Amino acid sequence: MTLLLQTLIFGVLIGGVYALMSSGFTLIFGVMEVINLAHGALLILGAYLSWWMWRHTGVDPLVLGIGTSVIMYGVGWLLYKAVISRVQRIDPGLTLVASFAVAIAGEGVIALIWGTSTHSATPSYFNTSYHLASLIIPKAQLYACLGAIALLALLFALLHGTFLGRSIRACATSRDGAALVGINVDRCMTQMFAIGTATTGFGGAALAVLYQFIPDSQDVWIGRVLCIVVLGGLGSLGGAAVGAVLLGLAESMTSAYWDTRWTTAVPYMLIIAILLVRPQGIFGTTLRREGAPA
Repeated sequence: MTLLLQTLIFGVLIGGVYALMSSGFTLIFGVMEVINLAHGALLILGAYLSWWMWRHTGVDPLVLGIGTSVIMYGVGWLLYKAVISRVQRIDPGLTLVASFAVAIAGEGVIALIWGTSTHSATPSYFNTSYHLASLIIPKAQLYACLGAIALLALLFALLHGTFLGRSIRACATSRDGAALVGINVDRCMTQMFAIGTATTGFGGAALAVLYQFIPDSQDVWIGRVLCIVVLGGLGSLGGAAVGAVLLGLAESMTSAYWDTRWTTAVPYMLIIAILLVRPQGIFGTTLRREGAPA
């Protein structure tokens, strides 16, 4: 029983981090119908920025993740204006190809700047834990999960409690209808892409603390993100959160009860399973032309 409870704790903690990592991807798709294959590369960029600032300042990398999120907001804004919006005007279907090209180019730029050796951020609490009876709660996973939950709550409040959030949700329902009532659709799309990219700031900081990474680690992380959003339902923020916890639990259970070597295969096995059983995901619905629910 102790092993089961311990495994569940590990799964939920890492699932909370996964939820933030995938939230930007699913929101961008839900509002803009853009499958952003550069999301994994953006997570790795966020990890490198947090690691670099930690090495030079000594400040907790998770705290630095807040500043990294601001930087990644700017990166998202520039990426949308320079690439995504222009490609969309030519052919919306080409955004998939464009984002893939950005991911490959981004991987190359990261390798040129920071090299290809393995990195990770190790704050003072990295190998310490809280003890609850016979259970162990790693401080790094706990702090990363709590930070991710706080930012997810802030994101939810932004979408549901501000004029910008209501405008974004209106654009997700119908861009033509939103334009008719005076909403600046292009501004909303820019803000949505930038906000979705900003989530890779803290997500990348958490990644830097919990995992080792190199430039081509983006391949692993885009795989995890795709698994989460397919499992929860494309465009559903709540679905992404549930899918993230389920993936975290699946990985944790596989590592504890089967073989750690199979852990990296779990996301792809889940993608195949959910596509065969329920292609729209747990909370997904049939996709409409104007957008999917956020």
